[in-house]
Amino acid sequence: MIDPLSSAGASSRREFLQRAGGGAAIALAAGALGPRVARAAGAAAPKPRYRIGVCDWMILKRQRLGAFGRAAECGVDGVEVDMGSLGQRDTFDSALADPAVREQFLQAAQENSLEICSLAMSGFYAQSFAERPTYRQMVGDCLRTMQQMKVGVAFLPLGVRGDLVQHPELRPAIVERLQTVGAEAAAAGVVIGVETALDAAGEVQLLEEIGSPAVRSYFNFANALQNGRDLLAELRTLGKDRICQIHCTDEDGVWLEHNQRIDLPAVKAVLDDMDWRGWLVMERSRDARNSRDVVGNYGANARYLKSVFQGS
Repeated sequence: MIDPLSSAGASSRREFLQRAGGGAAIALAAGALGPRVARAAGAAAPKPRYRIGVCDWMILKRQRLGAFGRAAECGVDGVEVDMGSLGQRDTFDSALADPAVREQFLQAAQENSLEICSLAMSGFYAQSFAERPTYRQMVGDCLRTMQQMKVGVAFLPLGVRGDLVQHPELRPAIVERLQTVGAEAAAAGVVIGVETALDAAGEVQLLEEIGSPAVRSYFNFANALQNGRDLLAELRTLGKDRICQIHCTDEDGVWLEHNQRIDLPAVKAVLDDMDWRGWLVMERSRDARNSRDVVGNYGANARYLKSVFQGS
């Protein structure tokens, strides 16, 4: 698995770009540094090594234009926009299929000095990627939207029904399906980031079995912490080239700065040593006593993350 901005594995990267076409270089750079790198064509000032984002559904604005204003209030750099609910539909209930709506989202992001750091297929938290018959339509709709909006990374959680620890019998189907959509993502010049229940060593094996440079790990700190794993060791095991993006929060309870089981300065030191760069996207870590205070919770966590990762 190759980081498009690294010097390691240049041959595999070149092969990917040849398969995907010239747009892949732009889109993959967008996955690590933000989609408007592509739109600005290099004219924008250099971005910080670490960017801070937030999931739109966690700020109670799932695929709504108001997510950008609220995210700006929280002080983040970007928003992970969800593809919409899934349920038993053939595909996501996404307003982003409408070109006029897509343009409104892009305009709202620009007006609030934000980027769309990724698109999320959060419907797969509860739905089975391994078993839904129209999975290619679902993922394909996301990939097309990514191309249309110049977004480089898609988030695909395997969720409770695709938990490979609890349901190892689903592994062949999941691998085959990720190989299929991985080829489609490569052709589109974008990356699918998967979240699994596996430990880092198991995830390395899974990614190697899939064998696509367009399928990588969307690493979630909470998965390691909730299962008693060494977070720093997990990051090192996965390594720079396999991690496309990070959900950088724990389960709800306390703000990140008060969380005794996560040492974010140590995390930064490991990521620095790995030479990783990219988006750190907040999902949870809300104060359990006041979990509905969106700006209070995510604003506090954004300030702390920026103090650690951006020195501000």
